[in-house]
Amino acid sequence: PHFQFTGLAGLASHGGVLGALIALYLYNRKKKIPYLWYLDRMMIAGVLLGAFIRLGNLMNSEIIGSSTTVPWAFIFIKVDNLPRHPSQLYEALFYFSVFILFFFLYKRHMKTGVLKNGYFFGLGLILVFTQRFLVEFLKANQVAFENELLLNMGQILSIPLILIGIFFVLQTRKTNASVLS
Repeated sequence: PHFQFTGLAGLASHGGVLGALIALYLYNRKKKIPYLWYLDRMMIAGVLLGAFIRLGNLMNSEIIGSSTTVPWAFIFIKVDNLPRHPSQLYEALFYFSVFILFFFLYKRHMKTGVLKNGYFFGLGLILVFTQRFLVEFLKANQVAFENELLLNMGQILSIPLILIGIFFVLQTRKTNASVLS
């Protein structure tokens, strides 16, 4: 018989975020360090990981952009011969930019010895998923049922994560700072 392997063909970032949060929570149950302390540091590394994942998507012709006439369009010959937005590259460049921003913000915060738990986590959710929401307008729909929706699933799933990020950033104004480095 003919078998077709269907696993490991793609990575859903929303599910990946949820899985990382659960794994980190399970790891942290035995530790005395605040959960948000870990989340802040994981967010800094997470945006860098996201950039590399999107470069992998680009190389594998996954999560392609919609067809376009812009001069920097890519032709994904594994898919078709249409020039398309390199949406994976847009995301990767944005994630690299956020990583650089976070690196310098973290460095600045560590000079003062004070960092409010949840700040980088919240800001990262806001930046990453707002950008994700916006770049979805330049992507081809992943599944047919999205053609009937006002927003696609990537956008719908990004909205709660943006709101959670706003909540955490606002909470940092009310909480005490962490002195853990």
